[in-house]
Amino acid sequence: MGCCYSSDNDAAEERKPLIPHPNPDSKPPNGTDWSASNVPSARTDEQALLTSILTKTAQNIIDVSATDSQGMEQHEYMDKARQYSTKLAVLSNTLPQKKAHFLPSLTSQPHQVLASDLVPYSDVQQVSKIAAYAYSAISQIKVDAKEELVVQFAIP
Repeated sequence: MGCCYSSDNDAAEERKPLIPHPNPDSKPPNGTDWSASNVPSARTDEQALLTSILTKTAQNIIDVSATDSQGMEQHEYMDKARQYSTKLAVLSNTLPQKKAHFLPSLTSQPHQVLASDLVPYSDVQQVSKIAAYAYSAISQIKVDAKEELVVQFAIP
């Protein structure tokens, strides 16, 4: 058919419909296209397809409105819990695992920080003394209750 790789078999393949008819035994009347007489069968096939899509969708939906356990028997409740945990396990296995985050680096050259001189002992003593004063000040804070914190409003 104009292509260097074509053959006589390609001509038959070109005229073959891409979507096969759902009922291959029946033939179109008088060699014409499918007429309106075959529309009911096409509608039933379409209806069957829509029904199968609906059932597949219904199987994949978790009904969260049925969380009220008063209307359920104990075994029904346990079955639903088992079903939900199974679905959750399947979905959690398909998600990519997150890597653990490392602590942020405070410097780009830690070897220089570690090799530097130590902090003088007088500085360490001063920081310790200031921390002790702060602790003492915080421990001496007291609240004197003079009136109620929660007051009832008089609503007429």
